[in-house]
Amino acid sequence: MSSSSEKQETSSGFFDLLKRPIEMYVFIDPLCPECWSLEPFLKKLTIEYGRFFTIRPIISGNLASFQQLKSEKREILKKVWDKTGSRTGMCCDGDVWMENPVSSPLVTALAVKAAELQGKKAGMRFLRKVQEYVFLERKNISDENILIECASKSHLDVDEFQKDLHADAARKALQCDLKLTKEMDVDSTPTMVIFNESEEDAGLKITGLYSYDVYVKVLKEMLQKDPRPAVKPELEDFLCHYRFVANKEVSVVYDWTEQQTKKELKKLVLRQKVREVPVKQGTFWKYISS
Repeated sequence: MSSSSEKQETSSGFFDLLKRPIEMYVFIDPLCPECWSLEPFLKKLTIEYGRFFTIRPIISGNLASFQQLKSEKREILKKVWDKTGSRTGMCCDGDVWMENPVSSPLVTALAVKAAELQGKKAGMRFLRKVQEYVFLERKNISDENILIECASKSHLDVDEFQKDLHADAARKALQCDLKLTKEMDVDSTPTMVIFNESEEDAGLKITGLYSYDVYVKVLKEMLQKDPRPAVKPELEDFLCHYRFVANKEVSVVYDWTEQQTKKELKKLVLRQKVREVPVKQGTFWKYISS
């Protein structure tokens, strides 16, 4: 027989699904390797406690032109990216700054806002694709042709995206994000500001990259309760949903070692469900549609 506390959580869980009490503003710079490294934790948080919150990505960071970037500065960026990738397990191939440097972060930011005009999920798919293109494939994600390719691969309406890329609506949306960044006193990325709409208190801010349990602790503090994490999906279902994930993302979500993760994924390779994609640091896995 279930305890009264279990019954209480089950019934409150139903209402949580109707109205999620927590709003999570995630301030992201598409060119920030630390923001890219936050991805495994956001996935796990969404799977385990997503019934309690909504994520609102806010584009932030340095939007100055990189057009005339000196070679010494590019060399520094390359080292920082490579170091971050090897430290976090989320590949950040710094060679992009030597081979194919991003020229205008502003164009990239506008593209993300243009994608969001097709819906929040479309915007998040597009942002992820842009990050994959720059961190793994060393592409200049301020090149319009590359952005259109990202839009196509994110299943956006490409004609609509092209129009919106040069429209006032995308510019105004980006201005709103930058205004919010200033109002919430966010001066670095990644930063999360978490609000509980039932509380009058100001939001709780987390600046930088932390271990997963820190995010869970803050979320529970904001909820003022200690809910159980939801049951994780089967590995194949997880891959089917996300389509392309890092070894690191799987190991964080499932609490496996990197070696154990590879072992489980190799089983799916043998069943021709996934394909291994080697990158400069670590491994990514692509789901193969049947």
